[in-house]
Amino acid sequence: MRKGILTIAAVGLLTTGGLTACGDDSGDKAASTKTPKIGVILPDSKSSARWETADRRFLEEAFKAANVKYDIQNAQNDKTAFQTIADQMITGGVTALMIVNLDSGTGKAVLDKAKSQGVATIDYDRLTLGGSAQYYVSFDNETVGKLQGEGLSKCLTEKGAKNPVVSYLNGSPTDNNATLFKAGYDSVLKPKFDSKEYVKGPEDAVPAWDNAQAATIFEQQLTKANGKIDGVLAANDGLGNAAISILKKNKLNGKVPVTGQDASTEGLQNILAGDQCMTVYKAVREEAKAASDLAIALAKGEKKDTGQTVKDGDRDVPSVLLTPKAIYKDTVKDVIADGYVTKEEVCTAAYAKLCADAGIS
Repeated sequence: MRKGILTIAAVGLLTTGGLTACGDDSGDKAASTKTPKIGVILPDSKSSARWETADRRFLEEAFKAANVKYDIQNAQNDKTAFQTIADQMITGGVTALMIVNLDSGTGKAVLDKAKSQGVATIDYDRLTLGGSAQYYVSFDNETVGKLQGEGLSKCLTEKGAKNPVVSYLNGSPTDNNATLFKAGYDSVLKPKFDSKEYVKGPEDAVPAWDNAQAATIFEQQLTKANGKIDGVLAANDGLGNAAISILKKNKLNGKVPVTGQDASTEGLQNILAGDQCMTVYKAVREEAKAASDLAIALAKGEKKDTGQTVKDGDRDVPSVLLTPKAIYKDTVKDVIADGYVTKEEVCTAAYAKLCADAGIS
């Protein structure tokens, strides 16, 4: 793992010890009398490739290294399946449950049921609003959005855009992370709209981060704007690629900067090709490591002190927030060096020369 590309912000070492902010520790007491077993529910495999290609892989590696029993399943964006999987895991004897919620309502129901059964819980990547998870592990998601806003602004400047029209493709309205991303990029772009430096174009949320819907929505945005969109704030690489597909149809790709997030293989290739301005890299290996360390401890009836909290209503949730990194064409190589994706995956025949030009060897 390359050092320096990502650090845990304001966390320090996760050390075993008391954690008064945790609240009810019934899950810890119950876990200590049972064989440790960890359940993980991932959200889907369509909104972003990361859930299956990165999160599952890194969590499995951590659990196997700790010799702890585990069960990782994917709800495939089905709320009923999400709840059924959770019920089966609880009945099947998991002592710690880690979830990536589909929405806060479903997530809360699952977390509350787990708590009532003495199962320790972790919110992974997405905070469940009004939930009862004992820990929350994610990235600083407002910073993710801020990097996207700064990235789009940088690329618009490089294009020499004057009073550019900027459209938004926001993430799912049921995902708290999407709200945080928007707060981040609004902090950069809203002052530019207010000063008339930029013009606010169409804005839409994309239900369930659905990439196919995103393409339809962006095509409608482009029509609404009479073809005059100069920059696209797309909340992740999948939504960005959807916008790029429509820009290609209109021979505008490469002319209109598009943002992204997740440093997916497709997103990195779009950056190398000049069709995407930037992405935000979130080193999932580090996120999975922090979450698995907590899950393993909870599964064994132990607690760890994270050194920081996130506010959820009146509740302070013990948290680990990691630092994201903006990626442009000249730093695509950093994502590969970090082991998140391989050179072979990114630098296929069509991208071989582009990779060489970007210093990927």
